[in-house]
Amino acid sequence: MQMPIATPEVYAEMIDRAKAGKFAYPAVNITSSQTITAALQGFAEAESDGIIQVSVGGGEYASGSTVKDRVSGSLALAAYATEVAKGYGVNIAIHTDHCTADKLDSWVKPLLAIEAEQVKNGGLPTFQSHMFDGSTVPIEENLVIAAELLELSQAARTILEIEIGVVGGEEDGHMAEINDKLYTTVEDGLATVKALGSGEKGRYLTALTFGNVHGVYKPGAVKLRPEILLDIQKAVGAEIGKENPFDLVFHGGSGSTAEEISAAVDNGVIKMNIDTDTQYAYTRPVVEHMFKNYDGVLKIDGEVGNKKAYDPRAWGKAAEAGMAARIVEACQQLRSAGHKM
Repeated sequence: MQMPIATPEVYAEMIDRAKAGKFAYPAVNITSSQTITAALQGFAEAESDGIIQVSVGGGEYASGSTVKDRVSGSLALAAYATEVAKGYGVNIAIHTDHCTADKLDSWVKPLLAIEAEQVKNGGLPTFQSHMFDGSTVPIEENLVIAAELLELSQAARTILEIEIGVVGGEEDGHMAEINDKLYTTVEDGLATVKALGSGEKGRYLTALTFGNVHGVYKPGAVKLRPEILLDIQKAVGAEIGKENPFDLVFHGGSGSTAEEISAAVDNGVIKMNIDTDTQYAYTRPVVEHMFKNYDGVLKIDGEVGNKKAYDPRAWGKAAEAGMAARIVEACQQLRSAGHKM
């Protein structure tokens, strides 16, 4: 069986294949061993390679909710995934999601330092990519920090993900308003290539924003304009003589229509973050289990309950199956189903 956690070479090849084949990988946020298992199950059922990702809050939670060590928790989740993924027959990349400027020194930079040491000693990096979310600082500062991180990523043999523009809504305590700043401009795209190059200084993924909002909103509340991606790809491509220069990421995709997702992928998106939808898909079957088996999971009226009903594996399996099914659906929407290497 292939090595299930993607090597740097395999991850680069995954991205190249997605770009050439006009499909994208779901990037699924995980917070525990069970959500990792659910993600692996979903990718395996869809016969799709994929990406799992840890947020700062997910890393803190995984270290123990009373400990909150974001580096330790992130490494623990990656270690579990590295071991368990061997049984699923698909390539999985592990990524850290949405690290804002104020958290770099306490999270992503320590991880990059660990990975640089691993590489120096002839090993592979624990993570395959890290995201710097510079949307909270002016674009000039965003790109200066990104350039520094790109250099560190080279030493760690990881890929950097950046965000140019602002994603609205709330994720992991970071709030952004829903306004005109949600749309990246061609000028922003040109400034990015000027600062970071187009591969010669190291590979990076780019989250350009086109009205994206974290969380789920009712239809019509958010105006996505995926054609912005095409405009930026064309303008920057013409400037530097390279077709579709950016490897694009779609953030805030939960609740998007099939048409919006399809248009984004057509315009160069190779990774789409999915968090809110999979959280619901994981929790919904647990609710059903508890309601249907309330007299088994609770010791009511002096009774002893039913051990089989309150065994965490009983509702855990249902939760994993629910989340896996949502990931299969995402793979089908993003056209990655059947694309395992």
